[in-house]
Amino acid sequence: MVTALGIGTWSWGDKLFWNYGSDYGTTQVKEAFEATLDAGINFFDTAEVYGLGESESLIGRFMKQLGRKAQIATKYFPLPWRFTAQSVSDALSDSLKRLQVEQVELYQVHMPFSFLISQQTLMNALADEVKRGRIGAVGVSNYSAKQMAEAHSYLAARGIPLAVNQVQYSLLHRKIESNGILDKARELGVTILAYSPLAQGLLTGKYTVESYIKPTGARAIDPRFSKSGLEKIAPVLKLLSQLGEKYERKPAQVALNWLIAQDGVIPIPGAKTAQQVQDNAGALGWALSQEDVSQLEQVTRLWLK
Repeated sequence: MVTALGIGTWSWGDKLFWNYGSDYGTTQVKEAFEATLDAGINFFDTAEVYGLGESESLIGRFMKQLGRKAQIATKYFPLPWRFTAQSVSDALSDSLKRLQVEQVELYQVHMPFSFLISQQTLMNALADEVKRGRIGAVGVSNYSAKQMAEAHSYLAARGIPLAVNQVQYSLLHRKIESNGILDKARELGVTILAYSPLAQGLLTGKYTVESYIKPTGARAIDPRFSKSGLEKIAPVLKLLSQLGEKYERKPAQVALNWLIAQDGVIPIPGAKTAQQVQDNAGALGWALSQEDVSQLEQVTRLWLK
C-alpha cells in the first residue's frame, strides 16, 4: 500500500542539476531515506537518469545496509537508439541491478517520446515485464490526456491497468485541471503523481519580495523567482501563511495538504535531508476544510492556464 505522499529523489547523487557532493552528500540523503521510513512514508520515486543511475544505486544501497524495504518507482527514458522491446528489458535489468531488487513496484515511461519505438511496442514491452514479475505496475510521466488514454488502451488489451501519470502539479501549476489530464485520469482510474508540488520551493515561503536575493542555479532563469514574479505570488504565500497559523502547520505543509485533498493525487516532494523529510511529513495526518481548499483554489486561479 503506497502512502498519501511520496519522496522524490531527483537530487540524490545528481551533480548536473543539483549540488550533490558539495552542498550535501551521501550522509544527508541516507538520513533522509531513514527519516522517510521512520515517518511512515514508504514510497520513493527515482529514475535511471537521476544522477545517471546514482539515485537508484543509493536507494538500493540504503535498503541493503539498513535492512529496510521500500516501495520504489523508477523510470525508463525513451531515446532514439532505444527503439526495441529489448531496450526496455535491458534498461529495467540495469535499474533492478542498481536497486538490488528483483521487482520494482512501479515502472514509468519518463517522457512521451516515440522516435522509433511506437507507443504500442512500448506498452507491450512493459506488459511483458509485468507478466514476468519484474514490474508490479506500469506508469507514464508527462503524458497528455490523449497520450495517457492511448497508453491505457494498449495496456487494457493485455489486461493490465495504467497505474499512474506523473506530471507537474502544484498550487502554482494547475494546468492539468484545465487541459484534460486530471479529468481523463479520474475517468480511467489513473493516479496522478504530482512532481514539483512545492513549485521548486516557491510555496515554502522561503522566497519573498521582502527577503529578495538574486537566485542562483536553475532558479536564476525561472521568471517566477524574479522580483516581479514573487510579487505576483505574494497573495498565495500570504494565504498559505494564514492557513499555516490556523492549522499550526508550515506554508509548505498546507500546499502539500491541498494536493492530498485532490481526488487521486499523490504529491512527491523532493528531500535532500532528514529535516526536509520531516517538513514534508507534516502534510500528513490532518486535512484542510473544504472552505480552505476553495480559498486556495480561488487565490491560485491564475495558474490554471
